[in-house]
Amino acid sequence: MANGGVRVEGNALLLGEGAQVRFMRTLRLPETGTHNLPPGLGEFPLRRVEDYPDTVPADWLAKGGVMLPVYLREAMWLSFGGTRQPTALQVGVGKVCAVSGERWTGVLGRRPQNYLVLPRQPWLDGINSGTGTVRQFVAVPLGLGATVEGQVTGEETAGGVQLQAFPLGAKALERWREEERTAGTYRSGVVPYGTLPPGSHAGGGYGGAPAMPAPMMPMAAAPPAPGGPPGAPSPPAAAGGPLRRSGAGPVPQAPAMGLGVGGAMRQEVYRDDRKAKDWAAEPAARVFVHLVTPPAWRRITGEEPPPSPVDRAAYTKAGLPWFDYYDEGAADLAPSGALGQVQPVGEWLGADGAPWTQPVPGQVEPLGNGPRPGKPVQDGDW
Repeated sequence: MANGGVRVEGNALLLGEGAQVRFMRTLRLPETGTHNLPPGLGEFPLRRVEDYPDTVPADWLAKGGVMLPVYLREAMWLSFGGTRQPTALQVGVGKVCAVSGERWTGVLGRRPQNYLVLPRQPWLDGINSGTGTVRQFVAVPLGLGATVEGQVTGEETAGGVQLQAFPLGAKALERWREEERTAGTYRSGVVPYGTLPPGSHAGGGYGGAPAMPAPMMPMAAAPPAPGGPPGAPSPPAAAGGPLRRSGAGPVPQAPAMGLGVGGAMRQEVYRDDRKAKDWAAEPAARVFVHLVTPPAWRRITGEEPPPSPVDRAAYTKAGLPWFDYYDEGAADLAPSGALGQVQPVGEWLGADGAPWTQPVPGQVEPLGNGPRPGKPVQDGDW
């Protein structure tokens, strides 16, 4: 188990000294065909589980971590913009590796590779299920068998998202720092080998979502804490507020949520070109991310969840951008056999009847090639 090392700054997770992760809201893709990268429509708000001891279920407190509100069948992607140092990041969906399709072990593996290489990997939109493609992360309840966890393992007991970050070992880190000094560059807060424009697939870390007509704005900002900057989280329990449970009685159970898959999109998951021994033997940080339904979020935090996601046809008809990313210096990992067999959530929840408008070519934008701030996040037993 990693000893701490996770902090929350606004809606970003800081893992160790190197990695930054944001959870981005986005358009849900059709479950047929292969698509370009959808835009970022703002960040999911993050709150620490430990800040709500009287309103979260006891098993959440035991696991620690953070939580975010998500609608049924809402899609998300993970942005790694802001990552400061090379990091091997493991991503679990219900404790199934989103890269290899194997069960979560918490140990780095190369055959098959079970981690992402940051900052070369700028984002992850879904599970590694096809050659040069991934299938979109989509939120679904546990118990139907529709999650990646349920389809790969035959059971649904974990849910949520799991992250674990391994830094470079001491010698490899010093070599990297010397290379950076020699080159006269330091890639802090930008996707490597190029910069991304505001409103790109990199999302809020690079200027936020593209400008949208007022009726289509997808997300409301979290109310600021008293005396704090805009976007800072509200205090966990204001005096006399609705969050504290002063009487006896159990905390209501929150519906358990996990990630299934939706449509396919063009995205590579890059092969690690470092030696295995370059990475530290122990992780710098790990965290459990709980997915919360909007009603449960309202009850637990006293905050309103973000509005329901914007309609994708309206987005495309408005002429707003989609994205295509290509790094010619990186090699794509082979798809996972287990993840390639995962079926989209429509098999359980029914076909999505929303109209689909294919973006025209002009709407697809090619994307080129110290002490850490924030509040520490409590780890637990998971």
